[in-house]
Amino acid sequence: MPYSVRELLARLLMCEAGGEGNNGMYAVATVIVNRTNIPYGEFFRVSNGGDMRAVIQQPGQFTCMMESVGGSYNAQNVYNMDPQDIHYQIADWAIANNTLGAVANSLFYFNPFRPTCVQYFPPGGAGVYRTRVGQHCFYTPTQKYAQT
Repeated sequence: MPYSVRELLARLLMCEAGGEGNNGMYAVATVIVNRTNIPYGEFFRVSNGGDMRAVIQQPGQFTCMMESVGGSYNAQNVYNMDPQDIHYQIADWAIANNTLGAVANSLFYFNPFRPTCVQYFPPGGAGVYRTRVGQHCFYTPTQKYAQT
């Protein structure tokens, strides 16, 4: 039986940003909400009018949704997570369409594993640097994203 959107999101937040504290999880949840609601581009087509599950399960977007990475088992995946109350609270907050102002309309984030964030992400310039929350850099869409 597949996980509910709430369960899947709680597990994803724990897996992707559990080590980043509450603000980090709220920021990642905001990216998912933004991808679900954007009215143009790739994520608009993926969300098919607001389907959060489709956004979460889009292939290649979240390492924690992959059971293997580079041909090796990925133990850090949603199926191995045991969410706690805080993960469900943030999932409920996101499902209610709330967003964290600090990351604005960010559609992308990643951990550069260094103290600075690159100006554009993903490669190709679809996102421009907005802010950093914990170890993750957040990026708002550029004109290039609109063409995706």
